[in-house]
Amino acid sequence: MATDYSDQQAELRRLAAERDAVILAHNYQRPEVQDAADFVGDSLELARKAAATPQSVILFCGVHFMAETAHILSPQKTVLMPDPRAGCPMANMVTAEGLRALKAQHPDAVVVAYVNTTAAVKAETDVCCTSSNAVEVVQRFAKDQPIIFVPDKNLGDWVERQTGRKMILWDGFCPVHADIKAADIEARKSEYPEAKVMAHPECPRAVVDLADVVTSTSGMLRYPAGDAASAYIVATETGLLHRLNQMYPDRRFVAASLRSVCPNMKLTTLDTAITALVEGLNEITVPPQIRERAARAVARMIE
Repeated sequence: MATDYSDQQAELRRLAAERDAVILAHNYQRPEVQDAADFVGDSLELARKAAATPQSVILFCGVHFMAETAHILSPQKTVLMPDPRAGCPMANMVTAEGLRALKAQHPDAVVVAYVNTTAAVKAETDVCCTSSNAVEVVQRFAKDQPIIFVPDKNLGDWVERQTGRKMILWDGFCPVHADIKAADIEARKSEYPEAKVMAHPECPRAVVDLADVVTSTSGMLRYPAGDAASAYIVATETGLLHRLNQMYPDRRFVAASLRSVCPNMKLTTLDTAITALVEGLNEITVPPQIRERAARAVARMIE
């Protein structure tokens, strides 16, 4: 029998109203956490919501770099995380020191950093991008402009192929997306031959090449609205299926791989969210000198 979370969800919302807090949840969070949130979205959508909402406290149900980005855009607000252990392995694959060393090797290059990076890395960056606007950001630069792209080599490979430009790619990846294999897609296609494949560009090239559409999580949420397929194979973290099923109850959504679960995203629970609000725990801040430089890279992306 399904667990009833309604009491905890009501308590979390009550506390949020009492503490002047907005609850933000990423698309990969547990379903019961998504259902308690004021806004659910991808990392950039949520950071923008955080900046636009009137509340003085942001409870960010996601991973560390997302809470940092919310603080970068809203330094006057208090940003809390339910579980401070919720990091991002891909974001941790690139350091500010490592990026500075690579920049020294390529002094003419500009740095495009995926928003899935720490504030310290963003501070060393010319412009940030998301999976939905990475192609557009890269195309803004002159054809002969050398570009360092960090940290996701799979997203970088996708951007290279879409733009026809060679970039200097950092050797990082998302373990959850990198673990989705072409064999997983083929196995699902044999079970659901009528299904279309939606793949995140963090997936390896072999998976992306089998997809009908390659897009961000927000793109996957929009795609079925303009498409007639009855079923979709979804190559991203399984948390997205909750919203897809809510938005399109008449369609079938199948995870490309049941292994595609981000343990960091699932650390957040309703109980840890309630405790963080009650006790004002796990405040995320960025030192002003890093924040100001990182804010410029984020602002250029939003522009």
